[in-house]
Amino acid sequence: MRKKLTACTTILVGKNATVDGSTLAGRNDDTPAAITPQRFVVYPAYHDNPNQVHAYLNKFVGDRPADGYRYQGVPNVDLKKEGTFDENGFNEKNIAMSATESFYANERVLAADPMNTESGINEDAMMAMVLPFINSAREGVEYLGKLVAKYGSAEGNGVIFSDKDDIWYMEIATGHHWVAQRIPDDCYAVTGNRAAIQDVDFNDPDNFMWSDGIQEFVEKNHLNPDIDEWNFRHIFGTADVFDLHYNTPRQWYGHFLFSPDKKMDPEDFDLPFIMKAQHKFTVEDLEKYLSSHYDNTPYDPMGHMGTPQQKLLYRPISLNRTQNSHIMQIRPNVPESASAIMWMTFGGIPSFSPYMPFFAQVDDNDARLRNTPMKMDLDSDSTYWLFRQLSMIVESHMSEFAKPDLDYLKSIRQYFHSWVAENTDKLDGLSDKEATAYLNDRTKGMLDEVHQRTKTLMAELMTKGVEMSKLTFDMDPNL
Repeated sequence: MRKKLTACTTILVGKNATVDGSTLAGRNDDTPAAITPQRFVVYPAYHDNPNQVHAYLNKFVGDRPADGYRYQGVPNVDLKKEGTFDENGFNEKNIAMSATESFYANERVLAADPMNTESGINEDAMMAMVLPFINSAREGVEYLGKLVAKYGSAEGNGVIFSDKDDIWYMEIATGHHWVAQRIPDDCYAVTGNRAAIQDVDFNDPDNFMWSDGIQEFVEKNHLNPDIDEWNFRHIFGTADVFDLHYNTPRQWYGHFLFSPDKKMDPEDFDLPFIMKAQHKFTVEDLEKYLSSHYDNTPYDPMGHMGTPQQKLLYRPISLNRTQNSHIMQIRPNVPESASAIMWMTFGGIPSFSPYMPFFAQVDDNDARLRNTPMKMDLDSDSTYWLFRQLSMIVESHMSEFAKPDLDYLKSIRQYFHSWVAENTDKLDGLSDKEATAYLNDRTKGMLDEVHQRTKTLMAELMTKGVEMSKLTFDMDPNL
């Protein structure tokens, strides 16, 4: 039986495959329940203070160095019940981490190297144990690999690390074994909850990393089903009916969007992880994928093309239980204080909610992001609950409300791009301290605009919804 606390979708794009030379790394954070409230916080840097991280969901206790960088996180509100799960963020060195994409290993490899479920490192504590201490994407893989060797892993996970030049995707398959692959600069990659990495070249350490002894482990335990290749997905992954309906279709849809001339099957176990880009990617391309539900195919549960059976055949990418969807962009040729931006839709279903730009160098997040109530409170100014409400309203009358919502999203995206460009220019020449203070203030202004526009839209939609009530009656004026 597969049991996992999160189930997500990932897209990665190398710097030569984007319009402006950015690296782009995106993921949806999906949870078992439709409502698992989150906060968006900044953890301060610390010095001369060796300390420990205690996981809420198992007995993991990890030692941390005496000095750590400032970093962002998007933790759950109910830590004791749901665990911390910081999910995604940048540290002050503009290094990004997104953890995790749930990974399912097969029973053969787990029998040979079981998970340390009792006290191994898990997603609950992973960001706090790694992100404050790394200076590059590659270093992130190395650092986490050492922690897995020391503590063991409590679960299977895919982890993203990115910086201005590199994107690395790391897959932890068993208690102690993992591989990682660098995404080529001219390529994109997509995956969702199954082994993604395929052929591993152990003679190419510039583009692959792996746990100590993994080749000997596979050989000793007779785990490789292939005759003449070393395919990580075939050795460590799964290929069952669950994958056919839950996992592989999401990977297929990414290639359907971005490699339309390549005819692929949504139930193909050997769909490629990495493909050469056929066009230059924008942030909006990643938003389109992460907010999609098999749009313009028979498998869209909200569409008009398929049969009732087809509409329910595959698990969509964008869900009502997507707590946050994020795209971590690291730009070249701009001031360092303006380089790293996390585009994140927070609380709402990505299909209906905007991806807001948050600069990595902010050190004091607005209270509307930090203070998320456990339950919806109409008196609260919580950003999380604002977009939960918007999503519910739009979906309730989808055919009537889709167009106003789309117009809102287009307009606010234009505002965001203007806002980013304006602030990028203003940051040039500022000291680190001045840049952070400036961005703290400007982010508050951006949230003011977002809340005002979103509340205006919701008021218009609710008014229209009242007029659409079926409990109406027009009396004959002649009576």
